[in-house]
Amino acid sequence: MDGVLEDVFRPKRLFNLSEANRALPLVSRIIDDIVRSSLERDAALDRARKLLALGKSSDAQAEEDRAQTLDDEKETFIEELHGIGCLCKDPIRGLVDFPSRLEDRIVFLCWQKGEPEIRFYHELDGGFVGRKPVAG
Repeated sequence: MDGVLEDVFRPKRLFNLSEANRALPLVSRIIDDIVRSSLERDAALDRARKLLALGKSSDAQAEEDRAQTLDDEKETFIEELHGIGCLCKDPIRGLVDFPSRLEDRIVFLCWQKGEPEIRFYHELDGGFVGRKPVAG
């Protein structure tokens, strides 16, 4: 690693491909909870906006409170992922990155909800669009 990314990103641990794939059953359950709470939060905020437009401010406030509870829940699940050593990159799509070493640099093994195993990686600044197939 070099430059600014080295200064701001210090992974808790580095996964090899096998370790990351072994963590997927747990990671998958956690990401399911993150996606669910994110979608429910967005729906609650949408209901709150509609209720507010109808002049039902107390009902809107209840939905906003529900949204905040769901947001707090999502953050708890994200912290759980961080405790494992991986990062939630998109709470709606269910993207998770596992810090790993490739040759002399740190990369992210990249997994998306629904994929049976980790098959891609990307550079730290590459993101999802920069995914490349893992070669063994």
